[in-house]
Amino acid sequence: MDPRVEQFMAQIIAKNGHENEFHQAVQEVAESLIPFIEENPKYKHAKILERIAEPERVILFRVPWLDDKGEIQINKGYRIEMNSAIGPYKGGLRFHPTVNLSILKFLAFEQVFKNSLTTLPMGGGKGGSDFDPKGKSDNEVMRFCQSFMTELCRHIGYNTDVPAGDIGVGGREIGFMFGQYKRIRNEFVGVLTGKGIQYGGSLIRPEATGYGAVYFAEEMLKTRNDSFKDKIVAISGSGNVAQYATEKVTELGGKVVTLSDSSGFIHDPNGINSEKLTYIMELKNIKRGRIKEYADKFGCEYYENKRPWSIKCDVTLPCATQNEIDENDAKALVANGCSVISEGANMPSTHEAVEVFMENKILYGPGKAANAGGVAVSGLEMSQNGLRLSWTRNEVDQRLHQIMKDIHATCEKYGKESDGFINYVKGANIGGFVKVAEAMLAQGAV
Repeated sequence: MDPRVEQFMAQIIAKNGHENEFHQAVQEVAESLIPFIEENPKYKHAKILERIAEPERVILFRVPWLDDKGEIQINKGYRIEMNSAIGPYKGGLRFHPTVNLSILKFLAFEQVFKNSLTTLPMGGGKGGSDFDPKGKSDNEVMRFCQSFMTELCRHIGYNTDVPAGDIGVGGREIGFMFGQYKRIRNEFVGVLTGKGIQYGGSLIRPEATGYGAVYFAEEMLKTRNDSFKDKIVAISGSGNVAQYATEKVTELGGKVVTLSDSSGFIHDPNGINSEKLTYIMELKNIKRGRIKEYADKFGCEYYENKRPWSIKCDVTLPCATQNEIDENDAKALVANGCSVISEGANMPSTHEAVEVFMENKILYGPGKAANAGGVAVSGLEMSQNGLRLSWTRNEVDQRLHQIMKDIHATCEKYGKESDGFINYVKGANIGGFVKVAEAMLAQGAV
């Protein structure tokens, strides 16, 4: 490791002990940025990176709620308001048992760069709870969401902090939270994104992260005069992002052969066509079942407690969760002919896995660039709410597609190396940093 990076990380670790995911996210950015900052002393003198790595505000609160048996349950609620230099804090809420300060700080830190790359005026934030919606009734989820928003509502606002959904927070949860915010604050404003289309939501928002990851991969393929046509694609996850990534890949002529959940993955060599995808959407979104049921219905292989990275493929779209591709997985992907990786999830590849991709000159799109489509359309939803109008599905999709092309162009500008290889990690980090850094310089140090 570069001694300058090592020194910087020693300070981060000393101040943020036991927050491994946060350390990982900061180190990945620091390795790209510190050499760049050394060449631009104005950022070094103002300690911009040190300031970005420290949240502007961390909110931690208690969430008591009543289950269906009449018993009081207690969870923790969080909101990390990381950086507001270029706009209101913007980032999702995650409801999952693994949620803790480290994970939310890593997500909020990544969000600062991701939101900057979209070119839209949004700062970075993240929040959530260790509450698990799985296995809970609609009434239990409603009571939890109402209690959560009763506290959160005093910290957010249309011009202050605009949360969205994330893992465990879909349209149902957003609806319950928006209703509670409206009751308490007595105002109808776009304080949450990912809302239902009937009450201020944007068309294409559910599709945006998955579509965006595919659009970004398409731009990477174009740099080698290639396309998705006839490509074999391995996708992890089976939720919102994975579903719409599958839809878009199929539309562009590729064949998706894997999907997964926390129990294992399915391998369908015939491809997951639109009819099969409709079944998955009903299974996951309505019945809330397990992916194994797909294998039982369509007669394909199911691999219990495994991830799909051993399957031969041309393109990989990890769309599940952080650190789902380790060094051995990365080596397996390369050995099996994968040449393009576009991250639909946040930080799904470990540091060691990314090194394998870089060494083998894989077209690797990191999450802060490749999955920025979701927050981009959240930003477009904010614009529509502010203007009190709705854009058509086609209008939003065109804007999303152009934003992903612009993000790719930024990554190419800052990431192109002397041999012509595009280091998308470097490009995304520097491209996202410059806009935030310039805004921070303009606004003063304190």
